[in-house]
Amino acid sequence: MNVIYPLAVPKGRRLCCEVCEAPAERVCAACTVTYYCGVVHQKADWDSIHEKICQLLIPLRTSMPFYNSEEERQHGLQQLQQRQKYLIEFCYTVAQKYLFEGKHEDAVPAALQSLRFRVNLYGLSSVELVPAYLLLAEASLGLGRIVQAEEYLFQAQWTVLKSTDCSNATHSLLHRNLGLLYIAKKNYEEARYHLANDIYFASCAFGTEDIRTSGGYFHLANIFYDLKKLDLADTLYTKVSEIWHAYLNNHYQVLSQAHIQQMDLLGKLFENDTGLDEAQEAEAIRILTSISNIRESTSDKAPQKTIFVLKILVMLYYLMMNSSKAQEYGMRALSLAKEQQLDVHEQSTIQELLSLISTEDHPIT
Repeated sequence: MNVIYPLAVPKGRRLCCEVCEAPAERVCAACTVTYYCGVVHQKADWDSIHEKICQLLIPLRTSMPFYNSEEERQHGLQQLQQRQKYLIEFCYTVAQKYLFEGKHEDAVPAALQSLRFRVNLYGLSSVELVPAYLLLAEASLGLGRIVQAEEYLFQAQWTVLKSTDCSNATHSLLHRNLGLLYIAKKNYEEARYHLANDIYFASCAFGTEDIRTSGGYFHLANIFYDLKKLDLADTLYTKVSEIWHAYLNNHYQVLSQAHIQQMDLLGKLFENDTGLDEAQEAEAIRILTSISNIRESTSDKAPQKTIFVLKILVMLYYLMMNSSKAQEYGMRALSLAKEQQLDVHEQSTIQELLSLISTEDHPIT
């Protein structure tokens, strides 16, 4: 039974919806520790994140058992904290992946879960809450809820201002999301300011040529593209492409030379060889596909740049073990090289890529 009977709820206990915090009327029948205001929010939470973490919530939301010693109690608390830390990162990654895939509605429940666990573990004023606020702000922007996005961003900004130990990586994420907010508001001057700060802090944290810095370059390029400053946009799109090429080519060369079939404990192939988590893979696909579409729309002017991005997408999908997609982009690159009558070396390089893909026993995902 999913319906909550009021008489069965202990006096003084208020049950709230997992998604909107309104009074709850339903409970998840599988875990019995998660509540909802109605069917709509229960389904939204299930589809987004709850199905993935349902059983993991039970030990976190039930009373701790009686321990015979202080040592056992401390061990139990440590295990509880480790579970919470795992769920913080897991929910964060799931929400990020949804955002990069453009599934903003699905990202909200997962981001809320990450925020909730952060509050439980670190408290309401901790800078550790900022990444979750930023996820919720980005989801709100994607849904066209600019006022709500501003509220989350100002909360994140205030938390950072109060903190004395905020990392460069967190500063970078904050400025990137503020940049996206001002892009949505068509205030490109303010957006450029924040994206420049994003690039600065990301460079301090990871280096100027790191894939985690490339997002700032990409969003800045989009601004210049919208403003018809195509030379500046082209330079930045090239910078982003080169960063991803350097990263993926390193993994590609290791894999293609070693031909080592990595196995997990169950004897199955690992899901990918990119070195990226699912959210980072989704970000790579979004960025590189976007640049590819822009390049292909002007491929008659700079076919080499278009082919370069297509080859990066070939490597990405190859490393993700998605052979069909890798072949698709490889064929597009080869077709363009022949159409533009590029040199034989360029065509043979693409054919080598296609040949390697067809001979590898990668599962199509």
